[in-house]
Amino acid sequence: MTQLSFRNRIALNYIITTGLLILVVFSTIYSTVKFTVYKHLDENLMIEIEDHLKEIKVENNVVILMDAEEWEEREHNSIDVNPIFVQFLDVNKKLIEKSPNLKNEVLVFHENVVYFKTFDTKLLNSTVRQIQVPLHIKSKKIGYLIIAMPLTDSAKVLHNLFETLLIAFPVILVILFFIARFFAGRSIKPINAITDISGMITRDNLKMRIPLPKQRDELHTLSETINSLLNRIEDAVEREKQFTSDASHELRTPLTVIKGTLEVLIRKPRDNKEYEEKINYCINEVDHLNRLVDQLLLLARFENQKQNILSESVYLNALILDVITLNSDKIKKKSINMKFDAKEDYYINSDNYLVVTILRNIVSNAIKYTNEDGEVSVSLSKNGGKIICKISDNGIGIAKEDLETIFNPFFRSNSAVHPEIKGTGLGLSIVKRFTELLEIKFQIESKINTGTTVVLEFNEQRKKKIK
Repeated sequence: MTQLSFRNRIALNYIITTGLLILVVFSTIYSTVKFTVYKHLDENLMIEIEDHLKEIKVENNVVILMDAEEWEEREHNSIDVNPIFVQFLDVNKKLIEKSPNLKNEVLVFHENVVYFKTFDTKLLNSTVRQIQVPLHIKSKKIGYLIIAMPLTDSAKVLHNLFETLLIAFPVILVILFFIARFFAGRSIKPINAITDISGMITRDNLKMRIPLPKQRDELHTLSETINSLLNRIEDAVEREKQFTSDASHELRTPLTVIKGTLEVLIRKPRDNKEYEEKINYCINEVDHLNRLVDQLLLLARFENQKQNILSESVYLNALILDVITLNSDKIKKKSINMKFDAKEDYYINSDNYLVVTILRNIVSNAIKYTNEDGEVSVSLSKNGGKIICKISDNGIGIAKEDLETIFNPFFRSNSAVHPEIKGTGLGLSIVKRFTELLEIKFQIESKINTGTTVVLEFNEQRKKKIK
């Protein structure tokens, strides 16, 4: 089945609705005209009945039903122009008198019809409107009066009206269809423009935007929404390009260093100490490269993928102690005063691996950027239904203008000022990504030469009710 175009579907839906409305209107018009015609005929018949009942009289003990002059009137004598057929019957339903215009025909008395009730019947193969009533003189029934009027002209008018409406109905629908199709085409013209422009937008041409319509209607909102989507896509693509470029640079740097060091080693014979020194240097660079690759894979693995999250009961106290233990060598090397404060046991429902990764990155950064003999503190507390984890140091701090960009991959604040501090610039990017996935509130405050404080807000694990 051929799929109708959007324009034709709009026109068709409009026509179906309008057609039903026109059908109701035409039916109402026809019914109203028919009702009016029949009402007029019935009123005339009742007037005739009343007039003829008034003319019945008794003279010399003889019942006179109709004056002779009355029979000669045009309406009782003619059968061409608005004839009125009159007929008198006795109590036995036998004919007494009838109007001249009936000639050889007679009106049939219908036993099953209520008196003074108008109805349709046949006369001379034509339809007539008839009424029949009893005749009484001094409460004595003397016969019946039947009066009829032809329906030929009225039926012809109604038939012509019906045919006119029947022919006009499809003609009007066809005309309205093309009119609706025309205006629907004009209405969706901006949509076609949006489609054409959208088709020209590619990965290499993300700067193009859809012009906003002058009227602030639904199409204006649609255009704004699409432009907003394009802005987000452009930003994402730019970030991806920047990330790829930075990742390539970060991966290439240690490889270049390793290659250069090995090339120097093979140029001439060297003593064992020098070989050991250069090999250890290459090993450190390989370790750095491994950490970088691991972090890149970690970011790629959990790129907005909540289906990879494994929720379980996590004991925060033990987790933090494990992270501190893992960094014990660094802590001892820099003689850092490491503090951990937790007045009770704290449990949350979350992904154990991701929470460990978050804490390891934050604690590792705190230790890394704290000077020798400095201090790093970790505390756990409860505030309402939230568990607050606060990690503070008195290290070198982060510049205020860098607080918004430290979450960008490979960005390192003041890296040129502190070249001795090594890193990949991916740690806080991972923390930001994972806290968003786990719906953990994450805040960071810092001041140059004063220190940095990171606050994590977890949802407390709900205790199971004992049945």
